[in-house]
Amino acid sequence: MASLEKAAPAEQAPPTPATPEGLPTPEPLPTAAALLAAGDVQTAPGADVVAPESTPAPPKDRRVLRAVTRWVATVGVFALAGAGAAYGVVGMERTDVPGLATESDGRWAYPEISRAPVPEGGSPDSHLADVRRLVLPAPAGATEDKALRGADGWLATKDFLAIYSEADDREEAAQVLTDNGLRHIAARGWTTEDGTRTGIYLLQFDTAPTATGVCSEFTDFVSPKYDTRGADLWDFDDKYPSEADIPGIDRHAYEEAKPYGAEHLRQAYLCAGDVVAVITQAHPDLVAAVPFQQTVVLQSQLLS
Repeated sequence: MASLEKAAPAEQAPPTPATPEGLPTPEPLPTAAALLAAGDVQTAPGADVVAPESTPAPPKDRRVLRAVTRWVATVGVFALAGAGAAYGVVGMERTDVPGLATESDGRWAYPEISRAPVPEGGSPDSHLADVRRLVLPAPAGATEDKALRGADGWLATKDFLAIYSEADDREEAAQVLTDNGLRHIAARGWTTEDGTRTGIYLLQFDTAPTATGVCSEFTDFVSPKYDTRGADLWDFDDKYPSEADIPGIDRHAYEEAKPYGAEHLRQAYLCAGDVVAVITQAHPDLVAAVPFQQTVVLQSQLLS
């Protein structure tokens, strides 16, 4: 038997009829005072409504509850969507986010490179692999200088010496190479779309100590020993980041000093075991630092 609804003072509530077993008990109707409190009853203009001296707590309006529930659910959905969007932005690369993409720093798009397999018995001081396979390939969009390929991939010594401007320098450098038993030179060159000309020359000797001695004959702390064509004054490139150097490879980088000639030049010498690498870059206006450093680092990795 269902319990009786407690009536408000001075007003007797009708008894609640019995419900058959198994059926839910109907909810009691709210009193007039409760409806007034909930705002569901409009009074006539000028009419005074006097609430009883003591009334039970009015039940919560179901429509209000439903509205609050929907509002909470909506806020929750937007919160989850916002969190998901934030996670997606955090997980994306900066260049994938519209409005946050950063401009290129000038690096060239080199093809995927890998070191040539070292024959059994090789060591870090001797390149038993064919050094023609260790020359850095041209980047995407560059026009290759096929003349630097030479015959069968080997460049004649005189063609390498042509990078130096003075006849006396070329003669002296040729004697150094001859005295130290130069074996061969592998080379490659190209011109990129921005007009930068690059030349890479790998000079291989019989032993690492021999190559180290030759490297000291071509380099100095302040400037290279021999002037490259187009530049007479050189400075050591102190802006080249030393943290980019490859362990085991001695790197000497130089930049043409002002005033520039017809072109601006940069060059580097790498002493890598039994190989001395010479890298030159020239541009009618200015050789950018980033692609120059990138080229030196990649060539160093191939020789490491």
